[in-house]
Amino acid sequence: MHKIKLGLLTFLVSFTSLYSRADEGMWLPFLLGRNYEDMKKYGLNLTADEIYSINNSSLKDAIISFNGYCTGEVISKNGLILTNHHCGYEAIAEASSSAHNYLDNGFWAKNHSEEIKTNLFATFVIRIEDVTEKVAKELRDGMTEAERAAKIQEIGNILSKEAVNGTHYEAFVRDFFDGNEFYLFVTEKFLDIRLVGTPPQSAGKYGGDTDNWMWPRHTADFSMFRIYSGKDNKPAPYAADNVPMTPRHHLPVSLKGVKENDFAMIMGFPGRTDRYLTSYGVEQTVTLEKPKRVELRAIKMDVMKKYMDQDVTVRLKYSSNYAQVANYWKNFQGEILQVKNNKVVAKKQELENQFKTFAANKSEYSDVLSSFEKSFKTLESVVLIKVYQSEFIMTVDASVLAYRYKMYKDALNAGQTDRANMILNFCNNAAQEYFANANMNIESDIVGELFKMYIKDIPAAQQGELTKRIGAKGEKGIAAYIASIKSKSIFFNKEKFDKFASNPSVKVLNKDPFFLIIEDAAKAYENALTATDIQEATDALKVANRKFTKGIREMQPNKKFYPNANSTMRMTYGQVLPYSPKDAVSYDYVTSLEGMFQKEDPSNPEFHVDPKITETWKKKDWGQYADKERGFVVCNFLSNNDITGGNSGSPVINADGHLIGTAFDGNWEAMSGNIFFEDKVQRTISCDIRYILWLVDRVYGAQNIIDELTLVK
Repeated sequence: MHKIKLGLLTFLVSFTSLYSRADEGMWLPFLLGRNYEDMKKYGLNLTADEIYSINNSSLKDAIISFNGYCTGEVISKNGLILTNHHCGYEAIAEASSSAHNYLDNGFWAKNHSEEIKTNLFATFVIRIEDVTEKVAKELRDGMTEAERAAKIQEIGNILSKEAVNGTHYEAFVRDFFDGNEFYLFVTEKFLDIRLVGTPPQSAGKYGGDTDNWMWPRHTADFSMFRIYSGKDNKPAPYAADNVPMTPRHHLPVSLKGVKENDFAMIMGFPGRTDRYLTSYGVEQTVTLEKPKRVELRAIKMDVMKKYMDQDVTVRLKYSSNYAQVANYWKNFQGEILQVKNNKVVAKKQELENQFKTFAANKSEYSDVLSSFEKSFKTLESVVLIKVYQSEFIMTVDASVLAYRYKMYKDALNAGQTDRANMILNFCNNAAQEYFANANMNIESDIVGELFKMYIKDIPAAQQGELTKRIGAKGEKGIAAYIASIKSKSIFFNKEKFDKFASNPSVKVLNKDPFFLIIEDAAKAYENALTATDIQEATDALKVANRKFTKGIREMQPNKKFYPNANSTMRMTYGQVLPYSPKDAVSYDYVTSLEGMFQKEDPSNPEFHVDPKITETWKKKDWGQYADKERGFVVCNFLSNNDITGGNSGSPVINADGHLIGTAFDGNWEAMSGNIFFEDKVQRTISCDIRYILWLVDRVYGAQNIIDELTLVK
């Protein structure tokens, strides 16, 4: 009897995690009506139209996709953007030099003329439309997955073109619920974004890799930029006479602070979740894919750090690269650990057992679970080569450049002269940027280390002929070939590259030892993924995912489901809350400056405190930013909002639509959250807006920034 009840309880916990709880769910704001009454129960004071409207100013009009990988919010009538420090990190590093080291020392523009040009962009959502019926009516039973994808792309392009005809807007159609629904997004993209202010990275990255994904936290993870437009308030390329854009809406900034159980809402652009992933996929991810990614990223980090520690110029150029690699190096480790700790596989299996019973008498779903099992088993053979395609070929700068020249060669061989010339022009421009910023020792050492791992890990049957010949020569032969790459390749010697670029020749590429390796590995990857059994398993998995997601929604017709994150605008709502991750351990929902100084370690760069912060803290110069009840400046706070990568920089908004913080991280105990929401322990870590303003105002004296905000006391 106990077993029966426990099994049912486990199922209910696991299944309901896909929907319904206010703290869980990445909801599409144009479908707000499905959640609005629930939001009001949690304390929301706004109307639905004040959150999302296509006819009137609303909260959505203050939210931007920041450079396509983060979120930002507009916080003044003059287009001032607030986002995370780590979102602006690359732009800050690019603006820095040893003479003007804004990354280490911070930067605050005192007027518009001091703001610094960047290569960033900001995208607003104008409207969202459900076009499922328009797309679905063009799809036919019996279509192959390739035919289906082509038709969806064709219809999506037509609908997008129609939606923006005669405007300066852009549009795209994206699928949801694994291809069961389709929504159209109309957007406006601004190209002139300038750096306004940033704290030194000792504050913006306080705690470094040690504290990353951890609580308690004391990080001032914010930076500020400004959107500029033409004089007509429309997007325009950078020009000296552009003006600060006037937004449709900007967020008022609250000085009231947060209390336990306060309503908290986050809007932003979460990147990727896989909440409908089955147990078969979870096991493959955490036993094969992620461990290998962790190993390869550790190699990259070790090489970069070796040279970054030797030269400040190298450190500035590679700081952003290193941070990006390190961020998900730790994230992957956390996911592996917490999938086990949170018993995610068992929870997934419980749901699958329930689905099996539901599908028993429904022919449409009867083969779904067996298809998952068979497909993942087949696809297991290509997991590692896919990891290397990502971690070696497509994310190492030198490899990416060589791969682009492979595309040039392929176009020439196919007789596509115009396309080849277009690719060549792009490659030559990319190469100039590469040689201007890359350190050849770092690039060649990373390539050498990863190539050795590639030969060791990829089965000989999947390797290209050149790689197999090199590997057959043993360690000395591999070392000799790597040495030839470093000494002979045009991709690690600017003088040799410039000679090639002045008279591009496929003959030169065909003799380049590094180009040949990248070409060999790329072809090996293509061959592996286009093998008949792999293609069949890939298509079968797409069909199974689509049917499974459709089926579980039918299984619970009265429940509210949300789609996986896919970098489109979402809304999540919940409360400011503490949590208890394990027996006898309880965490408060806020941290203070006092806690930051308790961690301070002048000998460790991760825990260095800027002397200006220390000086202001000692004077207890809180200004108007101290918490009235606690008597100190709150650094960071917790809420149970549902976020993921891409939400970095998202605004945390109170019940009245006012900004109370900026989201920047998740917590360690819920690192499995992208595939299963852990409602008891999953938390969002945010920087309290009062800490941000205290730093801007009392510590760094940028009163001009404070003056343009709409402050609510």
